[in-house]
Amino acid sequence: TLRKPISQSSMADWASKNLNMHTQGIFRRRISISNMLSWNGGSIKKPMLITSNRTIKKEACEMFKLVQSYMGDRQTRMDRNHVALVTVTKCWSMQGLRDELYIQLIRQTTDNTCYQSLAWGWELMAISLAFFSPSPKFQSYLEGYIYRHLNSDEKIAQHMKDLKNKKITKSRKKRKQNTEDEGLPISTYAKYCYRKLQKVAITGGKKGLRKPTVEEIMHARNAILTPSLFGSSLEEIMLRQQDMYPGNKLPWVQTQLSQQILALGGEQTEGIFRIPGDIDEVNALKLQVDQWKIPSGLSDPNIPASLLKLWYRELEEPVIPQQFYKECISNYENPDAAVAVVQLLPELNRLVLCYLIHFLQIFAQPSNVGRTKMDVNNLAMVMAPNCLRCQSDDPRIIFENTRKEMSFLRMLIVHLDTSFVKGLV
Repeated sequence: TLRKPISQSSMADWASKNLNMHTQGIFRRRISISNMLSWNGGSIKKPMLITSNRTIKKEACEMFKLVQSYMGDRQTRMDRNHVALVTVTKCWSMQGLRDELYIQLIRQTTDNTCYQSLAWGWELMAISLAFFSPSPKFQSYLEGYIYRHLNSDEKIAQHMKDLKNKKITKSRKKRKQNTEDEGLPISTYAKYCYRKLQKVAITGGKKGLRKPTVEEIMHARNAILTPSLFGSSLEEIMLRQQDMYPGNKLPWVQTQLSQQILALGGEQTEGIFRIPGDIDEVNALKLQVDQWKIPSGLSDPNIPASLLKLWYRELEEPVIPQQFYKECISNYENPDAAVAVVQLLPELNRLVLCYLIHFLQIFAQPSNVGRTKMDVNNLAMVMAPNCLRCQSDDPRIIFENTRKEMSFLRMLIVHLDTSFVKGLV
């Protein structure tokens, strides 16, 4: 469900307090907020947002040129992938630039009379959201802006016509004046950005020490039309794999990563699922898996184990859907009732959960626990947060429910009959 974002008046109030008002002409007259937040064909002499950081002040003006280059409003020798890479890397490395980039993109996608430029601006916003979130204080403003474009295609087309009928400035005359749709509808970008913003605000952006790569930029762009195997719903994932694996009853990503862990001797590896794999290697594997590939050079079972946990954790709706949450934590000490909850789940969720429990039962065998030091309690502790999600904001309720979630999953590992899962893909 979409939350109702902040009102237009609240957005205007935020802008008046945080925008670094620019001036123009020999008398240095202040530019109005609406002009500050409208497409600009020239350069800027100072950041859009108030800052005292000298480096940010300098980088912000350079970044505006990169935004213009990506959108096709400024000539550059770099291809658009590399323009995006330089832009994203600057902001990924320098937290203070992130809000500046998003406000610059808001500016350049407002009152923009070139559809192609407008679409590329939204595309760059979508790519950026794959790597970093705005600051908490700027998030609601960006959310409000994106929300207003979710069903905006007709309005945008009309607005472009109206703008072109008015007197057009010299800088705009030079641009290709084209109202025809040259790409995706803006609402497609907006819907993607809206969902991405919700997720990145919770999970954070790209982690690790390795800087963003061109491959990651291209992957982030492709994800706008082709949803990732991570962060989607189970139904979407099954729909995506229909062409490649029409006979599969389970998500390919789930079975492949699980099999990889076992193939690399994960059930004999101390601290499996508890010790995280190298984050940069996990990111690299994620990129491959999203292209339906499992590389042959893997040696550390902690890499696929970390990615498998991430896949469960990032599902749009948890494996055990929200409407069953209360029932789960009410029956955390009752084996029969816990098993009965599983039978109530939608068929796909039931199969995915049973496959996971069957997989964990392998690790719970005494012969493996001796090596992994991961008994049934430890397995339930590391996996429960990836299967159940507490919706409360109250720390006491979260703390209390965490214990119940672990106990519920423990009941399933010990008591659920998953023999039917053998050989299921």
